[in-house]
Amino acid sequence: MSSEQNPTPVQTQDPAAGPRPRRLTYAAALAGLEGLALLAGGVWMLVLGLVGSPDDRKSAVTGGVTLMILALLPLLAARGLLTRRSWSRGPAVITQVMALPVAYNLIHADGAAIPVGIALAAVAVAALVLLVNGETTRALGIRGPGARK
Repeated sequence: MSSEQNPTPVQTQDPAAGPRPRRLTYAAALAGLEGLALLAGGVWMLVLGLVGSPDDRKSAVTGGVTLMILALLPLLAARGLLTRRSWSRGPAVITQVMALPVAYNLIHADGAAIPVGIALAAVAVAALVLLVNGETTRALGIRGPGARK
């Protein structure tokens, strides 16, 4: 066979080639941290609802189960970010946007909720900045509007 009959394939730049950018790893870590916090809060509410003496046991159990289910979104997003799945940025961004009003309400509450709200707001803003960063976008293989293959 001559080289004309067996051409070499054209090399395309694979976004998954090379090391994972640190910004992507940090964004995944923050999303995972939020997911674990939601999961811990859900387990705590569920346990208190089952063995404690809540005002409304059914609401406490429902709230705990709901938080545990909601924890799946940032946990799956974190896993997707670590494995460079382009779909994972959407759920990660949604998680951060949902965290901002929660942080606002916590900051305007009393007592120990204020520092928790400040921490949540800081994590959400930092994660959003990391997720929309150009390096993260390129690493996930996300092209802007109107970009061609």
